[in-house]
Amino acid sequence: MSVRERELIVHCAPLRALQPVPPLTASAQVRLWYAPVNDLQPHLHRLEAVLDDEERQRADRFRFAPDRERFIAGHGLLRMLLGGALGLAPEEVRLARGPHGKPFLPDGGPSFNLSDTKDALVVAIGGADELGVDIETVERRTDHELVAGHYFTPDEVAHIEAGGAEGKRRFLTLWTRKEAVLKASGVGIMDDLHALRVLDGEQVLTIRHEVFVREAAPAYHVSSFGVGATHLIALATPRPHGPPALHRAQLAL
Repeated sequence: MSVRERELIVHCAPLRALQPVPPLTASAQVRLWYAPVNDLQPHLHRLEAVLDDEERQRADRFRFAPDRERFIAGHGLLRMLLGGALGLAPEEVRLARGPHGKPFLPDGGPSFNLSDTKDALVVAIGGADELGVDIETVERRTDHELVAGHYFTPDEVAHIEAGGAEGKRRFLTLWTRKEAVLKASGVGIMDDLHALRVLDGEQVLTIRHEVFVREAAPAYHVSSFGVGATHLIALATPRPHGPPALHRAQLAL
């Protein structure tokens, strides 16, 4: 095999329901906090106050208020959760970015990831292993039949088309899986998503993307979850993970 390509194994678990649970148990390997943006709307001033200067500048660059508010809600909540995990005030949490933009804790601490969609967000916090999380709303407007061929393998497209009325949900399930793997790898973007097959079960892939070949783990384990009737979440880690504990993130007034 050429040094410019290598094999990657992706293990994908079938979609299953995941409901918010009471406070987390110590046995949970990965913890997820899910929040509709509307739940965090009353706390935006408080969430913005914990952001650092770079995050405030990024927030100010958004053209539309809903996008800016979603950014503030997600990054403010992330800081609050990391502060709780580290025993620090949220504004004292120091973040840095990897070569492809993925944030990490330069002073040490758990791995984490943030994802948002138009009306909700999710924060994942784990142990030492890198992780990636992605969320999508099933109410997202997309012509899945038209665009599926641009991002999915022929068998993935066939899986989507065979879903009938469930085709859009299948499309978004596979989309979140690909996004979660890319985020777990730290690469974030792959030129050709056809190269990343994420149907249920185990896939052995030949990866040629130069950065992915160099930096991705040898394997990823992906779980897919439906949260209520409206949102889909995918979680990817380099090693098998148990069922994550899901919190409905809420802030006291």
